[in-house]
Amino acid sequence: MSEPEAFDEAAAHAHFSKTCFNAAWTLIEKTDRTAADDEEMIELNLASLWHWRRRADCTDRHRSVGCWQASRIRALLGHADEARRYADLCLAYSASLPPFYQAYAQEALARAAAVRGDDAASRSHAMRARVLTQAIADADERELLLADLATLP
Repeated sequence: MSEPEAFDEAAAHAHFSKTCFNAAWTLIEKTDRTAADDEEMIELNLASLWHWRRRADCTDRHRSVGCWQASRIRALLGHADEARRYADLCLAYSASLPPFYQAYAQEALARAAAVRGDDAASRSHAMRARVLTQAIADADERELLLADLATLP
């Protein structure tokens, strides 16, 4: 009888953290999502976050991006309270990160506020994000953020 193949838990977490994040992103961009797709999108994001948090190389940057995606998904589905909860987590994780991540936290807060129907808060957070874009040195990152801000309701 042969020995069972060794299981590399670290490699599994690395694989699933990225694979689940990307699969959730594909569903975010899908224009004809079904209710089943919506549920899968949430599950994929949660799986991605879970696997990232078990990686030795997980940083606040990874946590910030994962929580940003969670907030974006909840906002997309109209779940205002959950969108805000994950946007708050994104903001907390991005506090010591470069302006790009802080600005995206503000974008998430703006989107969550818009879903909640709080136009004043949405505008305020969007303005904070736009101010932060001025400190983003990378032109591609700045344009990516501005494009997302342009999609706010």
